[in-house]
Amino acid sequence: MFVLALTVMFAQLDLGILSLLVEPIKRDLHLTDTAMSLLLGPAFALFYTFIGIPVARYIDRNRRTIILSIGLAVWSLATACCGIAQGFWQLFASRVMVGAGEAVNGPATFSLIADSFPKERLPRGIAVMQLGVVAGTGLSSLLGGFVIHLLLGRPPVALGGLIVIHSWQLVFIAVGLPGLVVALVMATTVREPRRRGLAAVGQLKVSLTSVVKYLALKWPVFAPMFLGLTLGALALGTASWMPAFYQRTYGWLPARIGMILGIEQLIAMPIGLWIGVRMAERFDRSRGEEAPLRVVILSRLIGIPANIALPLMPNPWFAVLCAAIAALPLGMGGASQNAALQIVTPNQMRGQVTALYLFIFNVIGMGLGPTVAAVLTDDVFRAESELRYALVAMQAFIGPVSLAIIWLGVRPYVREVLRLKSVQAI
Repeated sequence: MFVLALTVMFAQLDLGILSLLVEPIKRDLHLTDTAMSLLLGPAFALFYTFIGIPVARYIDRNRRTIILSIGLAVWSLATACCGIAQGFWQLFASRVMVGAGEAVNGPATFSLIADSFPKERLPRGIAVMQLGVVAGTGLSSLLGGFVIHLLLGRPPVALGGLIVIHSWQLVFIAVGLPGLVVALVMATTVREPRRRGLAAVGQLKVSLTSVVKYLALKWPVFAPMFLGLTLGALALGTASWMPAFYQRTYGWLPARIGMILGIEQLIAMPIGLWIGVRMAERFDRSRGEEAPLRVVILSRLIGIPANIALPLMPNPWFAVLCAAIAALPLGMGGASQNAALQIVTPNQMRGQVTALYLFIFNVIGMGLGPTVAAVLTDDVFRAESELRYALVAMQAFIGPVSLAIIWLGVRPYVREVLRLKSVQAI
């Protein structure tokens, strides 16, 4: 679990570091906003999502630890290559390879954890892994803010007259190369667990068509989880506008934003993870099969008011406090939400179902979410300074609808867990 947490930490670190280095990259590579947006979104998200689904078939049939270590080596090396890119297309190609490597991360990691813990302890296992998500997200903000404050503005270094290394490129090299060591540790020390929870439905072919047919057959169970995730991802997609929100609304500079938000995430989300695990295990003893979704529902009830209030705060420190409160339920519900999916998914298709799950998260969250916020700001509120009201409008609509959908899925989920227990599939 420690190695898996390190792996996920480097995935988040390599993904998130770019957003705080937008301005120096634009300046040194002479890029427009449009070109920069391609690096922030499509270069990573599209290749991540479309490669993730076919690769997940191999994850469901082959040694997952080796596949994950190869993916980690690929995205770590690609991140380091961002540090020597000399133009837009070289940086774009490096980000594409980051997405291609990270495509194996979610499906392989969740499948490994599901086979390493009994059902009642699965939220705890996923929470340990998500400490890596928290660390990577927080460190990307902290490190980015620190480098902006410390290094930017220093003269570039010419290597042999052919390669010019700017100060921001040192960040990519520093966070990319250590991942190669973790990949070696993954390949040589982490044992492949025995697969558990095989589908009790005969000789089920592990193909994408079979997976889609199975999800369609069990739509009362899976549809609420997928729709709830879709709306949740749409709301989370607004997080990419948070630095701009603090800068436009309160006049904070990027270096300050990165360091403060990084510290807030590193403190609040681990507390939320701990609370969520304790709640899930307590509910498992008293409420049994519905425990994971019960934690998700409670976390949404706490998070919705905080997310709505955050953009309306008259003071930036009150906004940071609301962000910390909102980060607590984000940590609380994340492990249980992913555990619920693994519990009701047959082992032969966990990789592909998780890949489809993450496909929705990345396409909606990383693609559509930021765009919806931008359209509301430009075409409804008609001023960059009104970004805060676009964020409020999205949270006020998405939060309650997402909560209602997940609540409607509790009974079908409980029935499916009981059915799987009766055939000894979990």
